[in-house]
Amino acid sequence: MIKADNLSKHFGAVKAVDNVSFEVAEGETMVLLGTSGCGKTTTLKMLNRLIEPSGGSISINGKDVASQAPEELRRGIGYVLQNNGLFPHYTVAENIAIVPNLLKWDKAKTQKHTTELLEKLHLSPQYLSAYPNELSGGQQQRVGLARALVADAPVLLMDEPFGALDNVTRTRIHAEFKALDELKRKTIIMVTHDVQEAFTLGDRVVIMDKGRIIQQGTPQQLLFKPANSFVSDFLKEQRLQLELRTIKLTDLWESLTDTGRKTHTDLLSAEEDMWTALEGFKFTQHDNINIINQDSREIKSVSFEDLMGAYNQYKKQHRHE
Repeated sequence: MIKADNLSKHFGAVKAVDNVSFEVAEGETMVLLGTSGCGKTTTLKMLNRLIEPSGGSISINGKDVASQAPEELRRGIGYVLQNNGLFPHYTVAENIAIVPNLLKWDKAKTQKHTTELLEKLHLSPQYLSAYPNELSGGQQQRVGLARALVADAPVLLMDEPFGALDNVTRTRIHAEFKALDELKRKTIIMVTHDVQEAFTLGDRVVIMDKGRIIQQGTPQQLLFKPANSFVSDFLKEQRLQLELRTIKLTDLWESLTDTGRKTHTDLLSAEEDMWTALEGFKFTQHDNINIINQDSREIKSVSFEDLMGAYNQYKKQHRHE
């Protein structure tokens, strides 16, 4: 869906983006991750021509973006900014209707799409007549997301979309983000400096430094097969939590032993991660959790010791591959 080939951007002698190439499959979420000044936001803004590249090419759905008028290009791309980017003198309804109005939708169609999105984003219709400064940070970010999604563009670009939110609100919105059907159908590129956010939301993560891509791959590939010491050191401080949130119970399935002691009826999907499984032990009085494999419909009752044993075996195996 998106292809960048030898993409560069120079500001005078400074190489903000230096010969970057990547491809994003249809329906994939790719996250550009790195510290401030690494070139990730510049890369993102070149995709919808908010910044024109110094060299290289970009195509979206097989079409060179340079061959399209910028305003036409942007109408087919959703865009979510840090601090939401809402117009302060527009109501919520007016903010969300900006692109539908440009596309000359009738009011009934715009209103229908807006109402449906607000409901899915847990915002009451009463906010439609409110102004951005009357909303909380989390509510403003949801409106910004609704504005980007309302015209159902196939591509969504997100620049530090949750960076201004507190940790509790950010975690809640991450969960909503992953559950929203509209987002599962889209090809998404997101920029963040938050490692946990990148690993939680990204199908693939691209680590950048000094305008270059250092490594790109799945969260597991970055954790267990880092390209160099830069990647290892970048993830080092949060490694344990990243592993717990990245490794799924399906990854451990063959190593999990069924104790046969199904002392309760609660079921945990094998699609959940280790973090969720450990929370299952934390919030239950039982000495086992029941895990169901959705594909085979097999259920295993697993002890804490066996779960940790399978987890450690998995880590050992993948570090030596």
